[in-house]
Amino acid sequence: MDFILALLTSPEAWATFAALAALEVVLGVDNVIFISIIANKLPPHLRPRARYIGLSGALVMRIILLFSITWIMGLTTPLWSSGDFNLTWKGVILILGGAFLIYKAVKEIKAELSGEGHDSSLGGAAAMAFGAVIAQIMMIDLVFSLDSIITAVGLTSHLERSMSLPIMIAAVTLAIVVMMVSAGPIADFIDRNPTMKMLALAFLVMVGVVLILEGLEFHFDRKIMYVAMVFSVAVEVLNLLRRRKHDQLDAQHRAEQAAAEQSPVGQSH
Repeated sequence: MDFILALLTSPEAWATFAALAALEVVLGVDNVIFISIIANKLPPHLRPRARYIGLSGALVMRIILLFSITWIMGLTTPLWSSGDFNLTWKGVILILGGAFLIYKAVKEIKAELSGEGHDSSLGGAAAMAFGAVIAQIMMIDLVFSLDSIITAVGLTSHLERSMSLPIMIAAVTLAIVVMMVSAGPIADFIDRNPTMKMLALAFLVMVGVVLILEGLEFHFDRKIMYVAMVFSVAVEVLNLLRRRKHDQLDAQHRAEQAAAEQSPVGQSH
């Protein structure tokens, strides 16, 4: 009880939790986009369940990884070195995960360009098996988990182990809950707007490239990537609003023309 009270009343603990939770949510953006797109390969009635099961499994996996911090940090031990370059198990996982992400995104882009992407929403033969979707969600979450867990360990290194572990578990849990809440609306928004889906797929290709570069020890400032993503989304939202307004004006103009043609004056001509 004293330990819990000390944890809850520690300003340092709360500050660390706030910083870590915010970082986990930001790092989860990549994951949410992938989950939103891959779950939309299922029939509509199965998509919420796939997202819930996949993210629940991701939460369990991340908590297990937090209890295996020694093993996680061991993944940064060099397997092979050449000059300043060190290949680690973490690097191998990031490279494979990035390659898988690029493969899936490019495959989806090809399907969208060929018109095959529409079949998945109908629940027909093109729809992916439920188990395959869950497996892919778990697989890609493992890649993102490693990065976020190692980051979490670094942010809580100044705290005692007994205090840092509960903080990391709480931050990871909060991030997963945010992903569960946001995945559905994001998936629906992407599914309703084909241009936004293409933008999301292109973003996943960029994330895959960044993961491969990080696996090869080329450190990339992800803030640049997120700023580019936010800017691109903002521009696309403006385009969507513009198209919607033009469609409303066109519909109003057609209605006015139809009314004019049906009026006595219009018929006399």
